[in-house]
Amino acid sequence: MNNKEVTILAERVERDFLPFVRRPSRYIGGEINQIKKEAAQCSLTVALCFPDVYEVAMSYSGLKIVYDVINKMEGVAAERVFAPWIDAEKILREKKIALFSLESKAPLKSFDIVGFSLTNELCYSNVLNMLDLGGLNVRSSNRSENEPLVIAGGGQTNCCEPLAEFVDLFVLGEGEETVVKLVELVKGQKQSGATKREILFAAAQKFDWTYVPGLYEFEYDGAKVKSFQSSMPELRRGFKNAVVEDFENAAAPLRPIVPFTKAVHERVSVEIMRGCPGRCRFCKASFCRRPIRCRSVERIIDIAKACYEATGFDTVSLLSLSTADYPKLEELVGGLQAYFRDKYVGLSLPSLRVEQSAIAGLAESLSSVRKSGLTIAIEAAGEKLRQIINKPLKDEDLFAAAEAAYRAGWQRLKLYFMVGLPGESEEDIKQIVHLSFQLAKVRKKVDGKTGQINITISWLVPKAHTPFGWLGQKPKSYFEQAKKIILDEKRKLRARFLQFKFHNIELSVLESAMGRGDRRLCDVIETAWRNGARFDLWDECFDYMLWQKAFEKFGMDVEKLAEREFGREEILPWEHLGGPGKDYLLGHLEKAKLVSG
Repeated sequence: MNNKEVTILAERVERDFLPFVRRPSRYIGGEINQIKKEAAQCSLTVALCFPDVYEVAMSYSGLKIVYDVINKMEGVAAERVFAPWIDAEKILREKKIALFSLESKAPLKSFDIVGFSLTNELCYSNVLNMLDLGGLNVRSSNRSENEPLVIAGGGQTNCCEPLAEFVDLFVLGEGEETVVKLVELVKGQKQSGATKREILFAAAQKFDWTYVPGLYEFEYDGAKVKSFQSSMPELRRGFKNAVVEDFENAAAPLRPIVPFTKAVHERVSVEIMRGCPGRCRFCKASFCRRPIRCRSVERIIDIAKACYEATGFDTVSLLSLSTADYPKLEELVGGLQAYFRDKYVGLSLPSLRVEQSAIAGLAESLSSVRKSGLTIAIEAAGEKLRQIINKPLKDEDLFAAAEAAYRAGWQRLKLYFMVGLPGESEEDIKQIVHLSFQLAKVRKKVDGKTGQINITISWLVPKAHTPFGWLGQKPKSYFEQAKKIILDEKRKLRARFLQFKFHNIELSVLESAMGRGDRRLCDVIETAWRNGARFDLWDECFDYMLWQKAFEKFGMDVEKLAEREFGREEILPWEHLGGPGKDYLLGHLEKAKLVSG
């Protein structure tokens, strides 16, 4: 890799870009606690890219950690680059201004490494758009020696083949320690005059959590994968998720950036636990993010204090896959309340365990917790269906928890259900409404009023590295009928206090097709992007027909791909990319089938 000359676009950005966009605060940088180094004086520069708008990107904890970790390295600078909204993209293209970083206003192509955080299958069109706006060729094979290394991390790397033609290297698993090792390797190789291919080969050989797709090939037989081979015999063919073993002392930014425009989650966010004790059979995170590790109460409080003093945020949020399962939650809440009560800082708990004892036991300590709504992910209305998905939640515990929550001061409940589960019947779908109705009526025991219930309905998307990953998604018509059943049942009960929100069915279909897809989807994604796909997670931008046509161009049907079942002996497009073994997952699937009969 050659040394790059860093171009700064600050003057052009200020003159020709910012006056013409609707929300300039998304693009100006310079926020409190921003870290800005002299990029030209650094031996390696990294653009940390998030394929969504500023407000979403600034709420993502993983990006904050990697930004902090890299900028603590000597001679290395990390800067942020986020997806420009539709109006901003139009200005960039019209005025031929390259997509730039917030800190230095340096164009994306002038960095040594361009790193993406991949959190969802539906952000892929934005990845390509950002590469193109930044002046890079979107295909790895078309990039010159002078163009940056394109690296990606985050949860989607465990099923990343649909992006294999665009990304040079994927990092699997947790990033705090891996990013340091990888940056040090690239820095050393670059100083020794290594080519880009030599750097990638060195990383592929050294780390079992790096996947360089250009060094591997697939052979197909119709819809199936026939073989997966490395281009060189010395390269491994299976990869592992990186794990931070000492989570107590893992990196935690103590001076997070204070956004100029209101972020989705504008608060002090402290990760208290990694992993989840549950094994919900539809959830990729519960199977891929292991083992369970907890931070001490003292460490969490210290992080919260430092972040509060550096930002002035008025809420502290406790983060994990299952915050309620943190073993010393009551002690933690009490300690945080003791420090923050007189500072008018509240606590936010994403969810609480639904056993009565968990909520009732915390009631006295929860006076500072935001009580806009208590979130309970019930997932399935019937106990048998919950056994199928491996969520052993009893109705009696659920009702006791609801009563305890009302007594502790919550005004309403937020419930999450999933439709399209294996073994599901029409009665199970109707039961979603009846169970929600009964939980609202529980409040009458407390103050004579009916509870307000907000219910979100999502559609099962079979995920890679889960027991349900072999199953096909239910047809689109099934979900449309389920939505009608739910709304009809609500009308019959005259339950105005139940507010239902439904995920976009077509989005869920696309997510299912993409999430379990192989490398041949690269052509589909590029075609959809070139035809205008942008911000597919945003309803106002998502165009299902555009994606349907992109699939059809390459002889594929998006809905058939979403509904496809995989054979047990089949080579899965993601099985080489970390996660539990197939036998373990198939054992879970067998247990689910035994329950469903």
